[in-house]
Amino acid sequence: MTRTCAMCPAELPIMARSHARTCSPRCRKALSRAKATALPVELTTRARWVRRSAAKVPLTTGSMPASSTNPRTWSTYEDAAASSAGVGLGFVLSDVDDIVCLDLDHCLNPLTGRLAPWAAAVLRDAGTTYVEVSPSGDGLHIWGRADVRQGRRIRRPDGTAVEVYGAGRYIAMTGRRHGNAPSLLADLTGVIDPLCCS
Repeated sequence: MTRTCAMCPAELPIMARSHARTCSPRCRKALSRAKATALPVELTTRARWVRRSAAKVPLTTGSMPASSTNPRTWSTYEDAAASSAGVGLGFVLSDVDDIVCLDLDHCLNPLTGRLAPWAAAVLRDAGTTYVEVSPSGDGLHIWGRADVRQGRRIRRPDGTAVEVYGAGRYIAMTGRRHGNAPSLLADLTGVIDPLCCS
C-alpha cells in the first residue's frame, strides 16, 4: 500500500517508519507549522471530524469506514487529530448549520503559487474567510457560511468548474492555509448566488 505525505502529494519513502506522516524534514516542519496555525473555531468545536485514506475515503478514528451522513461515525477535532488512522483529516458538512465549502480544482500552480485568473476572482469575491490548499496541492477549499442544502457542480463558460457543498459531504482537510487567510468563516452568499445563477 502506497502512503502519501500529510503535507504534500508526494509518496512516503519505502523505508519510512510506520508512524511517519511526512516525506521530508521540510514537510514535517511545514506540517508542524500548519498545525500551530489555528483552524476556525467554527470547525474545531463541532464533532463532525473524520479521518481519510490516501484515496480520500472517510474513516473513523478506529480505521473503519465513516459516512458523511451518519453522525455516529464522526469524532471531535481533538480525537480525530490524535488518531493515526489513514493519512489525514476531513470535516463533514451537515444541514444542522450553514457552514459551506467551495471546492476549486486545478486552479493553483503548486510550484509558483500562482492562481488561475478565474480562481483569483472567486477568492477576491469571497473576501476575508478561511481558505486552505487542497490535498492535491493544486486546488483550494474556500470555507464560509451560506444556505446551501444541495451540493452542486457549477460549470463555467470557460470549462472550469466550482463545486459548492453544504450538507451530506465531507471535505478532506490539510490545514495548509492559503496566503494570509484568517481563522474565521465569512458569509459567502454573495459569491455563491451569482455562481449558481450564471
